[in-house]
Amino acid sequence: MKLWVNGGLHDAEGALVSVLDHGLTVGDGVFETIKAVEGRPFALEPHLDRLTRSARGLGLPEPDLDEIRRACAAVLEANPMPLGRLRITYTGGVSPLGSDRGDAGPTVVVALGPTKRRPDTTAVITVPWVRNERSALTGLKTTSYAENVVALARAGEQGASEALFGNTVGRLCEGTGSNVFVVLDGQLHTPPLASGCLAGITRALTVEWTGAHETDLPLDVLERADEVFLTSTLRDVQAVHRVDGRELPGAPGPVTAKAMRIFAERAAQM
Repeated sequence: MKLWVNGGLHDAEGALVSVLDHGLTVGDGVFETIKAVEGRPFALEPHLDRLTRSARGLGLPEPDLDEIRRACAAVLEANPMPLGRLRITYTGGVSPLGSDRGDAGPTVVVALGPTKRRPDTTAVITVPWVRNERSALTGLKTTSYAENVVALARAGEQGASEALFGNTVGRLCEGTGSNVFVVLDGQLHTPPLASGCLAGITRALTVEWTGAHETDLPLDVLERADEVFLTSTLRDVQAVHRVDGRELPGAPGPVTAKAMRIFAERAAQM
């Protein structure tokens, strides 16, 4: 396995980042995960746009997107696989211990790992913790993911693959690494970005291609929604057959099945 670190390809064993990197010591970094099918990254440019927005939001220097494109191409060529998870990580670089950022410049890492197609349906839980829609990090895809690690572990303990958050005012927000859609009276809805959710690339494509409504929704909508599904880079559109203890028989339902079909057809044309 070969990775790109700060300007070149390295074997995994030699792909080293300093223990004083700000991404490690304080989580001062941003990242993107991109699906790669037979060596082709899906929706690379929207992901790079979001990487840039996230870096700006943290006050990091603008990423060199030409370098990152070269890095992605090199890593994909060096590690052929049918379905991969391409990960771009961009951090504050070597810095003093503490929150102050150093002047050594950012760290860039691009890595690729194999993955498998997700099942058509999954189970999710809700968790008691909240997303802060007014946080300095709202809308940024940062490496500060410990909250998601804890929530996802809770989901795993309960036989689910994802945990869903509300926000500070009790509105439906997002999953640890996914956006959520619900069907009410045959209409498709997803929380607006104002809820504090991440502007998912797959979410945006699904809204565009299906005509889903961005709607402010209470967290308890999950108790009465006719259908629920998740979107993310590696899930695409994935139906939910259980929310907490509530079963949704027949998942994927007709609206979800149509969304899955539309997404698959349109994505294949990109």
